[in-house]
Amino acid sequence: MYISQNLSAKANTGRRFHALYNKVYRMDILKKAWKQVKRNKGTAGIDEVSISDIENQGVEEFLTEIQKELKEGRYKPIPVKRVYIPKKDGSRRPLGIPIIKDRVIQAAAKIVIEPIFEADFKDCSYGFRPKGSAHRALETIFRAYNTAGYFVLDADIKSYFDNINHDKLMILIRRRISDRRILNGVQIPIIQDKKLSIMICGHQKKSGSNSNYTG
Repeated sequence: MYISQNLSAKANTGRRFHALYNKVYRMDILKKAWKQVKRNKGTAGIDEVSISDIENQGVEEFLTEIQKELKEGRYKPIPVKRVYIPKKDGSRRPLGIPIIKDRVIQAAAKIVIEPIFEADFKDCSYGFRPKGSAHRALETIFRAYNTAGYFVLDADIKSYFDNINHDKLMILIRRRISDRRILNGVQIPIIQDKKLSIMICGHQKKSGSNSNYTG
């Protein structure tokens, strides 16, 4: 599926893809998504259900229930758990931890839509892409250095995920995807309310930033 959708997107840069939602709950996609989530490990969300808990209860049953919820249109993500990651400068970066079920569905959606957007990225882009990494970027810099490249610009956007313009982001996503159920799935956690529900110390609150829904 990855190769066919990627080639289709590359062949027609103006094509908008539909009929994607039913692919998200295909069992082969859900199983692949589960393997990715399990490989990434990570802690439980606000429901306190861990990866080992799901394995003990039965992965097949877990995925079948997810498939049923998605197919019947009953699935709704629940608030994420807020934790803070210490930074080198002494500040803390907020991070939202979804429950594992939500992580699996996010991973499944990513598997389906990633090849479409991959077709639009430039070869010089390495971050958060399949087979892309900081090491590959460094290799490119070293090659440029050996061919008379003398300058490297190291820049960072402060609090990028806090400040990203989600309205523009959704406009760009709609240029490639027309499936309303996929668009709603992307839109609900980051756009609809403009503020994300989070859980801090057992109490539900509204986040001033709408980009911490990360898995």
